[in-house]
Amino acid sequence: MRAVVCQEFAPIDRLVIHERPTPTPGAHKVVVAVRAAGVNFVDGLFVEGRYQIKPPLPFTPGGEVAGDVVAVGEGVEAIAVGDRVLAMPWLGGYASHVELAATAVVPIPGNLTYGQAAGLVQSYGTMLFAFRHRAPVAKGEWVLVLGAGGGVGLAAVDVARHLGARVIAAASSEEKLEAARRAGADATINYETEDLKARARELSDGGVDVVVDPVGGRFAEPALRALKWMGRYLVIGFAGGEIPRLAINQVLLNNRTLVGIDWGAWTMRDPVGNQALLQELLVLAGSGALTPVEPTEYPLDDVVRALTDLQARQVAGKVVLVP
Repeated sequence: MRAVVCQEFAPIDRLVIHERPTPTPGAHKVVVAVRAAGVNFVDGLFVEGRYQIKPPLPFTPGGEVAGDVVAVGEGVEAIAVGDRVLAMPWLGGYASHVELAATAVVPIPGNLTYGQAAGLVQSYGTMLFAFRHRAPVAKGEWVLVLGAGGGVGLAAVDVARHLGARVIAAASSEEKLEAARRAGADATINYETEDLKARARELSDGGVDVVVDPVGGRFAEPALRALKWMGRYLVIGFAGGEIPRLAINQVLLNNRTLVGIDWGAWTMRDPVGNQALLQELLVLAGSGALTPVEPTEYPLDDVVRALTDLQARQVAGKVVLVP
């Protein structure tokens, strides 16, 4: 088997690929041949040592995989060789094979491709958690999504659309805005060339109800000011590289609410609740109620380029590695 290895906390271009023996599953475990491994912004932070959690070195990045079961260990009954499955191993996904607990893999729902399945759980889990548990969205409300051409952004568009909201997608290029329109956005804003606050207020007839912000940086304050009375601002991440300093009086004067969204932390505190959330997600994706986009594929050997392009926000939608 082949695996990407991070030997030190260092720039992404220091990653290497190692040949290793293909694992033999232990009791109650399975081995999955990876057909697609999801690439996420946080993976680069892990590699560079910039995340709040630092895995023991050396390690293989990658927290989302989809593939085929090729071996099962003693005591595994519900899973068979040949099953199409997805899993979230936390680490280890950037490889041709992964060994996983049998309880950690689930069948790929419906007719999703390996790529769609590999990019499903983290982005869609985040947004389903946000709209179900942290800031429920009502039918007909206006939702402004920043970074709408990225993985989380497109998931936000899709989930909000499913819940009956009207979605304004904001992104930095026509390619990303077109991806958001295909995902169900009702309107779009190019925030590199248009006034984000003014245009969002115009499109929503006075102000949006919810802002989804996985980007941070210089667009955070105009997005906050685009909220209407008692609007909700969802802080999801800082893919733009800068944690914004907001005019907090804008929260006070309009009874707005800032809401932190950390789905990963919640999964550890409420595993039962997360299991229910994931079951709902799989049903929605399998039925076609949610429609994850096909990701951009990179060969495993191009892991450095994949992570670099993702960090530079040069690719629309999700990214997967194909061993």
